[in-house]
Amino acid sequence: MAVVEELLRSEADGTISFGNHMLEGKAKLEDFEHCGDLYKVKTYKTMTKLEKNGMFAYESVPGTSVSHFSETADEVKFTVEGGEDAQLTLGLNEDTEYEVFVDGKSIGKMKTNLGGKLNLSVEFSETGKADVTIKK
Repeated sequence: MAVVEELLRSEADGTISFGNHMLEGKAKLEDFEHCGDLYKVKTYKTMTKLEKNGMFAYESVPGTSVSHFSETADEVKFTVEGGEDAQLTLGLNEDTEYEVFVDGKSIGKMKTNLGGKLNLSVEFSETGKADVTIKK
């Protein structure tokens, strides 16, 4: 998997890919349309942030590159890559319990706060990437 040179792109399978954890300086892309939604991404080596229709969707510290990000009413899936382990925050439904899977293994059930944010840590294996699935 490689960084997203375009900062944000639509994939053939209907998902999006975004972020570039290799950038030394901040970069952003606004008003990117995908499937009727408007996205905004800010990214560089210490932080990656995604907004959908003006609402918080994803943030990582340090920065990450995310591929094949998809979300439905019951599930969020993506592959995340980074130079070091990362803290991820996702914008989901408020006060809701989700089961979180990293590389196919459940890391437990987590509940969002009143703002709908879910926080998790991802430890990258030797490949420097991880598959994340969050199910309602």
